[in-house]
Amino acid sequence: MRNSAQNRSTRHVAVIGAAAATALVLAACGGGDTEPGATADGGATADGAGGDGTVTVWHYFSADNQVKLMDDYAAKFEETHEGVTVENVYVPYDQMNSKVISAAGQETGPDIVVFNGAEWSTLALAGALAPMEEQWDGFADADQFPDSVIHGMDDHVYAVQGYVNLLGLWYNAEILEEIGVEPPTSIEELEAAMAAATEAGYQGITLSGLPQSQGEWQAYPWLTSQGFDYSDLDEQALTDGFAMVRGWVEDGYLSQEATTWDQTVPFQEFTAGDVAFAANGNWQMGTAEADAGFEYGVVPLPVGETGKVYLGGEGQSIGAFSDDPDLAWEYLTETYFDTDGQLLAVENVGSIPSRLDASQEPAVTDNALLEPFATTLAENGANYPDPVVPPENVADLQTAMGQAWSAALGGQRSPEDAAADVIAQIQGLIG
Repeated sequence: MRNSAQNRSTRHVAVIGAAAATALVLAACGGGDTEPGATADGGATADGAGGDGTVTVWHYFSADNQVKLMDDYAAKFEETHEGVTVENVYVPYDQMNSKVISAAGQETGPDIVVFNGAEWSTLALAGALAPMEEQWDGFADADQFPDSVIHGMDDHVYAVQGYVNLLGLWYNAEILEEIGVEPPTSIEELEAAMAAATEAGYQGITLSGLPQSQGEWQAYPWLTSQGFDYSDLDEQALTDGFAMVRGWVEDGYLSQEATTWDQTVPFQEFTAGDVAFAANGNWQMGTAEADAGFEYGVVPLPVGETGKVYLGGEGQSIGAFSDDPDLAWEYLTETYFDTDGQLLAVENVGSIPSRLDASQEPAVTDNALLEPFATTLAENGANYPDPVVPPENVADLQTAMGQAWSAALGGQRSPEDAAADVIAQIQGLIG
């Protein structure tokens, strides 16, 4: 599991109207990024022109290895489709849903949307995604995909995940060797190691405490490690989860700045070399290879018998107003849903293929860094979002829990108050 730096080589009209207004505000606040619907030089894209051979793909990737994967997919598709152009368009993560919904309100938008897979219902309920059960039912390789990566409602398929991402515990092997500890297998061992690292002048751990879905994603393993479960709401268990990680801040293991970090920043902090651990994903393999000037490794998150780790990753869908949905479907089946395409995600990003055949390729089974993630998937993996949450309330629940997590970590709310408040909200959302 250790790697060496020397071996170097992400109901319709009413909903649309509200979201569109939000999108305009967000768009006005954005700056410096290519706007969806326009090329880098300000020209119009094919999504507004009508089936002219351009597949427009909206995504929120900014890390070099994730951007390279998008470029590789574009090249792979263009090689077999003469005259066709794939245009990848970056949209900031926190603006993706509102921009897609806003575009749908104007009966335009991308051919392909690559988004947080857990938020498919937000986009589908707003009418921003095209149902694709007809294409899926006719897809010869559909039986290679487990049900957990196929998302939809009311007999419609709205999104499929071409790969699975999940969290593991990255460690700085050189720091652990210096302080004389082994990679932890329990929370008690993790806390002892963080204490020793802090005593030696290092930071203990990085993670995201952002008050939104990324925060909820990162909070889930630690909260469930203390017995919390959305299907059986236990306020004391949630309080214990908040208190444990708040204690890491108070003990100096975790920076309070984590409340402002998305999932990219804490890994950048880790690769800088002065942090013992990072709770982060398999998609960071390329970043680690490129940026970490030290020996590092990965072990499963030490979350005990009750702890669960979300099986996430991006969802891929056809936009509701794609000007060429048939070409868009071909793009999906030859990139994200294709065996070779999924292996490109392994090579570039370290994502775990969702296809059963691709997951058995040597690129996966022989990769020591992927093994801890595969172990976690088998032993602690959990559906994302939790099936107990109604599709129409997923986004609200993620926001509520993310805000409570962030407030508890930052000390704005006591663990007890944060837990009591969010339990009341969750009860209303789950019913």
